[in-house]
Amino acid sequence: MNLGFFTMPIHSLEKDWRLSLKEDREAFLLAEELGFTEAYVGEHITDRAENITSCVAFLAWIAAATRRIKLGTGTVNMPNAHPATVAASIAMLDHMLDGRLIFGISPGGLLSDAEVFGNLHADRNAMFLEAINQVLEIWASDPPYNIEGKYWKISTKQSLMRDIGQGFIARPLQRPHPPIVVTAVAPFSKGVAEAAARGWDPISANFLMPAWVKSHWPKYVEGCARGGRTADAANWRVAKSVFVAKDAATAKAYATDPKSPYVYYYHSLFTKLKANGRVELFKTRRDQPDDEVTLESICDKLIIWGTPESVADQLLAFQDEIGRFGTLLYAGKDWKDRELGRQSMILMAEKVLPLVNAGTSRKSNAAE
Repeated sequence: MNLGFFTMPIHSLEKDWRLSLKEDREAFLLAEELGFTEAYVGEHITDRAENITSCVAFLAWIAAATRRIKLGTGTVNMPNAHPATVAASIAMLDHMLDGRLIFGISPGGLLSDAEVFGNLHADRNAMFLEAINQVLEIWASDPPYNIEGKYWKISTKQSLMRDIGQGFIARPLQRPHPPIVVTAVAPFSKGVAEAAARGWDPISANFLMPAWVKSHWPKYVEGCARGGRTADAANWRVAKSVFVAKDAATAKAYATDPKSPYVYYYHSLFTKLKANGRVELFKTRRDQPDDEVTLESICDKLIIWGTPESVADQLLAFQDEIGRFGTLLYAGKDWKDRELGRQSMILMAEKVLPLVNAGTSRKSNAAE
């Protein structure tokens, strides 16, 4: 199992924005130092708590400070930007990263973002598909493009001047395009199958119950079969909320106290998703009554915390429950306590991951 990092950081509304940005950047640089293989950051325009407004700008900020780690957009919310803007900015970022970019995409899930961009009541899934198809067509085409869709039209026919380079939209360094990943945020996600059929890979969200995470694998297998490729568990990424401390008491307090950044994170998500009619994401079975879903039950099921040995055991049990996957994405949270936040990542990389991989190897050998 590889170790990656994924953050859609939910910060305190009172926290100085400069400090939260600095700490988020520091987490990425620490991930690079610790040998994390990849790291993703989300974006929202209209959220004071989830306050990274551009994943492209954020990754560009840290591009020159990293050398090895792959960096991913987590995600570009495709209906909220013109496809030509996305194509050009992603292409430039891929060059800035010398081909280390992973292109994470989604229709976007924050309703206030959808409202401000005028697509609250639109078919955002249809907009998403048109947008990514147009981005890929731009990268595969020469100007003047002449790409027409329901939502966007792209052409430089009237203004093209080939001899001086006017009218060209940039292409990424990785050809035909950077690896594409999609976030899977629903049980039995049809989107996972559709993405896999196109050669894209899934990230299972850290706010889904294990039963729903498990449901993504058969969908991935289905899509890979349609696309004529072999489904490889190494390409499945699973995000998980984990906190590791040197002693159990510290781990429990930081992960589960009412003012914990982990509880704060799930309180925010629960409030938003419940208001959006998506409380089923937090259910342990599809017929579970809504009133049985509480913040306490969510935190109890979705937060793994403890000493390195305890966390390794819990992650191995989680892997047994959902099946083998290639990369565990450590889900970033606000560094309410900077030293504990850093220490958790260090212990995860240096203590927990080796224990998990040793345990997986023992199970594989025993099965043989």
